[in-house]
Amino acid sequence: MTGHDPAPALDRIVGVGSVTLVGGGPGDPGLVTVARREAIERADVIVTDRLAPLAALAWARPDAEIIDVAKIPGGRSTSQEEINRLLVEHAKSGRHVVRFKGGDSFVFGRGGEELIACLDAGIEATVVPGVTSAIPAPPMAGIPVTHRGLTQGFTVISGHVAPGHPDSTLDHTALARSGSTIIVLMGVRTLGAICSALADGGLDPHTPAAVVADGAMPSQRVVRATLATIDEVATAAGLGAPAVAVIGAVADIEGLTSGTDA
Repeated sequence: MTGHDPAPALDRIVGVGSVTLVGGGPGDPGLVTVARREAIERADVIVTDRLAPLAALAWARPDAEIIDVAKIPGGRSTSQEEINRLLVEHAKSGRHVVRFKGGDSFVFGRGGEELIACLDAGIEATVVPGVTSAIPAPPMAGIPVTHRGLTQGFTVISGHVAPGHPDSTLDHTALARSGSTIIVLMGVRTLGAICSALADGGLDPHTPAAVVADGAMPSQRVVRATLATIDEVATAAGLGAPAVAVIGAVADIEGLTSGTDA
């Protein structure tokens, strides 16, 4: 993406179909906005992920084509290149395509890659933003991401690759010293390594931590522990993806009453 200039692509928009990148929110179809529902209702083709609120597909027209491009951990996976091809191919055939995802398409969702692919192909593309699960899932489990007197900010990171991996760009020592709530998405598999890296960076091993699985859904579950023990506790409880980990004082519900400062 470095050096990519979308302006020339905007000048090449062709008069065919279109693509709408729709973020479906945290999982409960009741939280889908009016704009997202209208996009689904108008779509000729819906290219969907497994973490999108799939019950919302009931709003699609009976003749709409539904294409499942789910990436299943340890199972089948559709490459991003193939997803981009599908979006462009169907739009060029004159159809209105919705790319439907969970959370927000542009928070660890490769929405930027899909937008560029459409623009480079001369396809009109619009964005209907979603709400990343990092924000609503913790509060729905009784965990605020900020709280007066405890923390004045939060940092959302991807746990897709572990600390020390060649593809990791995160400074876990800086995160450990940031004083902010740390929210980890896509980190079920790597949570133990992330917690160890934060402890090595200076974060107190007794720092409260929690994992919220299936946030905003009837199957939602939450466990609470400490930085040193949260991975073991979550594993013992059988929590799996999708899950959001929260590390910081806000994860201790008893400590929330002590905050006094903005």
